[in-house]
Amino acid sequence: MKTRIFCILVLGLFCLSFLSACAPQAPTLAIESTWGKPSPSVAGAGAFFMVIKNSSGVADKLVSAQSSACGMTELHTTVKKADGTMMMQLVTDGIDVPANGQVELKSGSFHIMCMKMAADQLGAGAKPSLTLKFEKSGEKIVTIDMRAQ
Repeated sequence: MKTRIFCILVLGLFCLSFLSACAPQAPTLAIESTWGKPSPSVAGAGAFFMVIKNSSGVADKLVSAQSSACGMTELHTTVKKADGTMMMQLVTDGIDVPANGQVELKSGSFHIMCMKMAADQLGAGAKPSLTLKFEKSGEKIVTIDMRAQ
């Protein structure tokens, strides 16, 4: 009787471990080199930059961001127009973070725009917090190091 119960318990544990190994794994993200700067062309606005590293085999996507220092935040990218000038474009479908890879949010590329920014958060040395929302990884809170132009 004891042997039978023991075998059932061992079989149950084996099944649980097998099922947990088959469950989809959440991406493992690291947010590095976070910084921001005031926008030279838009008063009361700033741009946030960073490197998002994914050390897992599961891709993810940055879908939004928010900060109490901003009245509004948007994901943007910079694109070249037909006349050769550059312009910012709203990113509505998120920013992909590839499996076992990284994406860099940088000037002239993907970035997070902070509009209606609190005046005391625009200057060099300010450190507003920013909540990043990912499709699979959920929310991650980072601190932005504001720099001078």
